[in-house]
Amino acid sequence: MASNGQAASDMTSKDYYFDSYAHFGIHEEMLKDEVRTNSYRRSIEENRHLFQGKVVLDVGCGTGILSMFAARAGAKLVIGVDMSNIIDKAKQIVADNNLSDKVTLIKGKMEEIELPVTEVDIIISEWMGYFLLYESMLDTVLMARDKYLKPGGLIFPDKATMHIAGIEDGEYRKEKIDFWDDVYGFDMRAIKGSALKEPLVDVVEANAINTTSCQFKTIDILTVRKKDLTFTAPFEITTTRRDYIHAFLVWFDIEFRACHKPITFTTGPRGRYTHWKQTVFYAQEPLVTEVGQNITGTISSSPNAGNPRDLDIEISYTHEGASGTVEDTTMYKMC
Repeated sequence: MASNGQAASDMTSKDYYFDSYAHFGIHEEMLKDEVRTNSYRRSIEENRHLFQGKVVLDVGCGTGILSMFAARAGAKLVIGVDMSNIIDKAKQIVADNNLSDKVTLIKGKMEEIELPVTEVDIIISEWMGYFLLYESMLDTVLMARDKYLKPGGLIFPDKATMHIAGIEDGEYRKEKIDFWDDVYGFDMRAIKGSALKEPLVDVVEANAINTTSCQFKTIDILTVRKKDLTFTAPFEITTTRRDYIHAFLVWFDIEFRACHKPITFTTGPRGRYTHWKQTVFYAQEPLVTEVGQNITGTISSSPNAGNPRDLDIEISYTHEGASGTVEDTTMYKMC
C-alpha cells in the first residue's frame, strides 16, 4: 500500500524506497545483524564521555535503536528523523522504554524539516547501502552535517573504505548468467547481456578470492562533498593462484574514529556475516590466470540520472596473461 496517502499509480521508485522501510522485516534483518548493531552500540555506549550532556541527531532513525543508545549513553537530547511510517512505531518504542524526555522523533524528510535546535554536537546514522552507496542516505547525512553540525562536531561513523578483488565463481556464473544460453531448448541470450550487467548481492566464500585486494575509494564523512561521490578510481590487483577469474568482488569497511579506541567492521568475505553481504560484478568472459599476474583498471560510480538512489557503475580492466592482453569495459546498473 502506498504511504502518506499517495496513490500507488503516482508513486516513483524513490517513494517505494521510503515506503519499503515501513515494513518490519527490513528492520528485523538490520537489528539482527550483530556486526552492524553491536558496532554502533559499542561506539556510542563505550564512549559515554563523548555523549554526556550532548545534543545528538539521528539521521534515518528507523526503529530508534541508535537514538536510544545515545540517550542511554547520557545525551541531553536526541533528535531522530525518518520519513518512513516506521517512525510511528519508533515513538511508541521510545515511550515504552521511558526515554520520551530525552528522545524527540520527527517524521519527514531531513531536507524539508526544521529541527528544534540550531546546531547539534553529534550526528549518528546508519546510512550505508549495498556497494556502500546504493540506496544510501549519505547525501542526506552530508546535508545534515553542513546545516546542523557545530564546528568540531562528531559523526558516527566517520570513515568508509571500498575494496575490490577477483573471484572464481564458475558454478554460480553458469547458474545465473550462462543459464540463458539454453532455457528448455530455447535460446534466451537476449536476456543474458542484461543479466550480466546487473550486479549480484550475495555472500561469497573467502576461498573464492584468487587475487590480492585493492582499496579504491575512501570516504571521510566529516569532509566529503556530494560531488565526490561521483568518481572514477584506479585499482590494481595481483592473481594469487592458477585459476579463472569470473567476476570482480566489492565490499566496504566502516570506521568510528572518534571513539577512544577506534571501532571498525568489515562487510568483506573474510569477516562475519552482515546484511550488506558483498557485491559481485561478472566479467564478460572469464580470465585465465597464472600466479603473479597483474590486473589493472578503473571503477566508476555515479548516481543514475532517473533515480539518484540507483547507481551506474563501470569497470574497465586490462589483464596481461600468458596468451596475450585482455581488455574490457562493462557498464552495470544497480537498481
